[in-house]
Amino acid sequence: MRRSDLQPYWNTNVARHPGILRAAPEGCGDALDVGCGDGLLARKLTSRAERVTGIDSSTRMISRARDLAGDHPGLTFVQGDFLAAGLPAEGFDFVCSVSTVHHMHFEAALTRMRELLRPGGTLVVVGLARDATWADWAARIAALPLVRITKVVRRARSGPEGMPTADPCMSYGQVRGAARQLLPGVRYRRHVLRRYSLVWRKPVV
Repeated sequence: MRRSDLQPYWNTNVARHPGILRAAPEGCGDALDVGCGDGLLARKLTSRAERVTGIDSSTRMISRARDLAGDHPGLTFVQGDFLAAGLPAEGFDFVCSVSTVHHMHFEAALTRMRELLRPGGTLVVVGLARDATWADWAARIAALPLVRITKVVRRARSGPEGMPTADPCMSYGQVRGAARQLLPGVRYRRHVLRRYSLVWRKPVV
């Protein structure tokens, strides 16, 4: 393992980690990180949950995540297709995903995450969307100076080598509309660093 693998890094995905960690419910037993990559967020979640599972379709990313996990007893990584993997229905108190849902069918991914949550559990999705309106472009242009300065100050880098990438197909408006249909009462927010977030608590029936 290279020494650089053990050093923390920052990028516009990692920027959302503190908010995700704060959203994890008190007394969280089981947490799931969808599209966990090299496992950075999953490792952080072990401070908030008793057991953490990270899942990713990339064999290379899961191999790195396992290498970096050490022998942590409460941390498990699964390589496979999230939409088809054998994960327990209503098996998690907290489900999160960062810049992953645009790699999948959006409605299917959110439905699956919803089904995996226990009643009263919390879902947090941070994603990418495309600019499709004048308002979208205006917001992006206005944020450019801050984004550039922040990246320079924080010494941003793209992330782990070999991380799969994809361009988003859905616009911010389409994401917001679909999420509100699938997750009634969801809190949608657009962030400066070219991300949006969805936060939803599953009703207790």
